Formats: sequence, structure tokens, C-alpha cells
Amino acid sequence: MKHWNYFIIGLKSYVKAAEYIVKNKVYWYALFPAVLMLGIYKFGDFLLQHRFEVELKTLNDIIWYQVLLLLELSIAILFMQFSKYLVVTILSPLLSYISVKTEFTLTGNKYPFNRQEFIWQIRRGIILVVRNIFWQYSIFLLIFLICSFFWDDVEASPLFYLTYLVGFYYYGFSFLDYINERKKMSIYSSISLMKKYAAMTFSIGMIYSLLILLPVDLGALFDWSTFSIDPIGKIEEFIAHLILWVCASFAPILATIASTICMHDVFDLKKETIDFD
Repeated sequence: MKHWNYFIIGLKSYVKAAEYIVKNKVYWYALFPAVLMLGIYKFGDFLLQHRFEVELKTLNDIIWYQVLLLLELSIAILFMQFSKYLVVTILSPLLSYISVKTEFTLTGNKYPFNRQEFIWQIRRGIILVVRNIFWQYSIFLLIFLICSFFWDDVEASPLFYLTYLVGFYYYGFSFLDYINERKKMSIYSSISLMKKYAAMTFSIGMIYSLLILLPVDLGALFDWSTFSIDPIGKIEEFIAHLILWVCASFAPILATIASTICMHDVFDLKKETIDFD
């Protein structure tokens, strides 16, 4: 029952986060991921539409042309299809700042800049990200291999949905660790805390994942080629994807604020350290 209570606390923190955004009028936070998401998509679209103009006189020229074309196409698809994930990575400094501001609003805690601590946080963050990526994708690969033995279509396997559950945990871990980092917790201590409060970590990551995985197609905002054929349908499509874009843009902001509120509700962030033993 205790784990269920922590799961509920995590879910309720999103409601409080939405109230926090409205009360403090910080809607503009979402502009950063929204604009960045759009910029990444447009850059990918530019690369996709770009064509090399080279003289293909020799076999070597043709081979290099094909290699460059394949590389550019791969980068374009990466930017256009995974822009939402790149946004979260690029916005890490902003999300850390939002977490600090939220904690200050809740507790009055201030964290003056310290160069040595800043360098330590960067090193710690890199190590933790690499560690989490390794474990997340190792588990993903294991599930994928098991499913491939029993199902022709791996994604049709019920077991494949476990990969989403694993993602929920590690996404939640990432957002909650902003607080652990400020409290100068070691990587080992942070991992131990997340394991002990896995239900809370899972719920934070679950809502974030559901928002960020919304099927928004930014291309639908710019492609009006079907407007003359079906104007009503095109307008409906535009409005639908515009709403999905806004929701996806708020996802990292909501998750960051919700994580800070959740940790404060459970541990009282007014204290200098987090005691979870």
C-alpha cells in the first residue's frame, strides 16, 4: 500500500504543477521547448529537401555522393522524427533552472553559483546519463530478443510494452535527479533512493512519457497542399496537431515542476539533505 501511496503522490504532483504554472504565470517556459522543437523539425526538413550539386565523373564521385546523401538523409530523419527527445536533452540547463526556481518558491532555498560544484554536477550528470542509457537499452534489447523468439512481429508482443514501463522509470529518474544533484547526493545514493521510491519515480515518468509521446506531426502545421481539396479536414488536422504540439511542449516543464513538488511533499526540501533510510 505504501508504494501505491507514493505512486498517487507522483500523479497528484502534476495537478499541483499545472496549478503552479497558472498561479505563477510561467506559461512562457513552454515557449523554449516549443520553439526548439519547431526549429529542430525545420532544420531536419531543410536537410531532407537539400540536394547535393556535384559532378559525378568517376566511380569514386558516385560512391562519395551516395555516402553523403545517406548521411544527410539519416540526420534529417533523426531531427524530424526524434525532435521531441532532442529537445529534452538540449534543454537540460533550462530544466535544472526551472527546478531551482520551483524549489525556491516552495521553500525559499537558494543555491548560489559555485564553480567547483558546477563542474562536479556536470561530471556527475554525464556519468548518470551514460549509466541510465546503458541499463535502459540493455533491458530493451533483452525484451526485444525474447519477443523475437516467440512473435514474428515484435511490437505486436504484449511483452514489448514492458519497454515503455522501463522508459517511465528512467524518465522519472532523470527529472527527480535534478533535486538529488542539488542536495549533493552521490550517484549511488540517488540510485538507491529511486529504487526505494520506484513507484513515485514511475508515476513521474509515466505522465511525462504519455505527453511527450503524443503523435504530433509538425509537418501537418506547414503542409497545406490538401486545403483546396478538403479545407475543413485540413483545418481540423491543423488544430489537432497544434494542440498536441502545445501539450508536448509543456511535457518537460510540467515534469520538472511536478518532480520538485513531489520531492518536497515526500522529503521536505527545506532540509539541507534528503534522508530516505
